[in-house]
Amino acid sequence: MIAFFIFKWRSRHLSLYTGIEDFLHNENNFGPIRYSYSDIKKMSNRFKQKLGEGGYGCVFKGKLRSGHFGAIKLLGKSKGNGQEFINEVATIGRIHHTNVVQLIGYCVEGSKRALVYDFMPNGSLDKYIYSKAGSISLSFKQMYEISLGVAKGIEYLHQGCDMQILHFDIKPHNILLDQNFIPKISDFGLAKLYPTENSIVTLTAVRGTMGYMAPELFYKNIGGVSHKADVYSFGMLLMEMASKRKNLNPMEEHLSQIYFPSWVYDQYSQGNFHLDMINVSEEERVIIKKMVIIALWCIQLKPSDRPSMDKVIEMLEGDVESLQMPTKPALYPEEMSHGDTEDTNLNPVCSNMGLTCTLSAR
Repeated sequence: MIAFFIFKWRSRHLSLYTGIEDFLHNENNFGPIRYSYSDIKKMSNRFKQKLGEGGYGCVFKGKLRSGHFGAIKLLGKSKGNGQEFINEVATIGRIHHTNVVQLIGYCVEGSKRALVYDFMPNGSLDKYIYSKAGSISLSFKQMYEISLGVAKGIEYLHQGCDMQILHFDIKPHNILLDQNFIPKISDFGLAKLYPTENSIVTLTAVRGTMGYMAPELFYKNIGGVSHKADVYSFGMLLMEMASKRKNLNPMEEHLSQIYFPSWVYDQYSQGNFHLDMINVSEEERVIIKKMVIIALWCIQLKPSDRPSMDKVIEMLEGDVESLQMPTKPALYPEEMSHGDTEDTNLNPVCSNMGLTCTLSAR
């Protein structure tokens, strides 16, 4: 029995490494540098300075051969035959855009896998959105500029490449900021590539982070999964950037403000564009109003009611007075409002807001 389990374990792991190696060997004129594991240890000074940690593994600060700093993402145990690693390398290994993080190199050596990126000295966007009093904060004008950069990055992924790239995990934690606070979309472990002519895509399992995932990933009767899923995620991100708070806050004193998008829609519909904000200039109020209205368009329940990312950019760059209020965004179809979830044909594996998860079909 022991010999059998050892054989099965080795076969599974050999299959994983063979799959990754086959993918890398089949890539012609591949841009990123392949590093050895000893190179990775040397660059990171034996993983001395940790920058962050997540379900994927850990990120460490490193110094590249060029003298520049890099972020070394040391991956944990792989799932799906190394598919997350292949996804990340395949999607961003050969694309270059000012609002997409650049992959410098990678390491595949036995069970060791790592990805090397440009170092982003200002970290991820979440710490600026949810910053507490006295900590580092960004002005609403800076938030607007960052949102425009993120929109341009997503639009490039959707329309600027040979294959359309659907990210499926747009959220504050995956938006990195360089020394000039230029945003870079990162973490393509859940991304999928499709021919540009494919308007509807097929997924075997739902992917993303609760709170940013498009409703069509749960409710199949409202429309197919497409690039509009990233539009929804961007809308939820944009709403948080405009309000500098989480969209869902169970600790909110006022029940009406627990789900912020619904509350802000009611306020705007009643003509209250000030949202009880203090110490905000008139110029900032205009910026907030623009971001909120565009966010409300992006988080419409039906994918067909949401704008494409090129339209979102046009709206962000346009005059706020030309924007019309959309219908009030719903969290779920009306027929599901009484707790009937049987029609979704999905079994949620996790439900906590902010946790990256996969949902499996029944």
